[in-house]
Amino acid sequence: MDDVDWLSLRPVEPSPAQCCGSGCSPCIYDIYQADLSRWEKAKEAGDAELLNRRKSETNDLFLSAGSFTAFELLLVERETEDTNRYRFKIPNGSSLGHTLGQHVILRGTVNGMEVQRAYTPINRVDTKGYFEVLIKLYKHGLMSQYIKNWKAGDWIEWRGAFGGFSYKPNQYGELLMVCSGTGIAPMLPILSCVTDNEEDETFITLVICCRTFENIYMKGCLREQARFWNVRMFYVLSQEQSLLNLPLSYRENTKLGRIDSIFVAEVLGTCRREPYVLICGSLTFNEHVNEIVKLLKIKDSSIFIF
Repeated sequence: MDDVDWLSLRPVEPSPAQCCGSGCSPCIYDIYQADLSRWEKAKEAGDAELLNRRKSETNDLFLSAGSFTAFELLLVERETEDTNRYRFKIPNGSSLGHTLGQHVILRGTVNGMEVQRAYTPINRVDTKGYFEVLIKLYKHGLMSQYIKNWKAGDWIEWRGAFGGFSYKPNQYGELLMVCSGTGIAPMLPILSCVTDNEEDETFITLVICCRTFENIYMKGCLREQARFWNVRMFYVLSQEQSLLNLPLSYRENTKLGRIDSIFVAEVLGTCRREPYVLICGSLTFNEHVNEIVKLLKIKDSSIFIF
């Protein structure tokens, strides 16, 4: 091989749009540096086969943090006017292999530009044969332009998993989960993990912040979970005009307006045990709720932000 051949095999440095910004490890830039180092060593040794070793090492894995794997899209199901639930097939009836609260990275191409974004599977971590993600589509979002054209049978590339929330049964007396919009995604597997285990007596208080009643995701799943003795739920709806517009079962545990320190203090005051707080939403939402719970004397060591 001459220099032109080697140059054609040199890895391409990622663009800013290719980074999902979620603090993944390895990040796409870490992968680029590792691939570049591998390329330099292969070029120095004059052995192009060294470039194929990494691929052979991951051939038997369904999900890899360092490389993308294509999964078949099985189902697209509408949740709200701008949000869908997407189900992907896992070969051989296997599970994805992720842990609680972990996210995976989606790769897509829009107008010739590669983009990547992070999404958290919403199914139980031991689910076999498929995994699901909840995705909100934005009118001018780059990744949304790619996702909106998905249909069953398409093959979509993912890598991961990253992050996560370390949890053991009865590790905390009570989990106070505060989420906004699709920030409910990491809460659902944790919630199921607790309620699926008869030996786990952790109390769970889930505070869900949305614009309107129609924007509450996964209502069926939430109703099922709310039946458990140790689970209770509150809703904060910023754009609903009246509680009378809601079903009767939602009126007593719903606040109209935005989440504030007065409401959070009331919720904390009714917690049955000392709470450990989980927060997930937009960056602004996370900062706002984090400030509130700290103001209400929750220690940093009792707060986890996804």
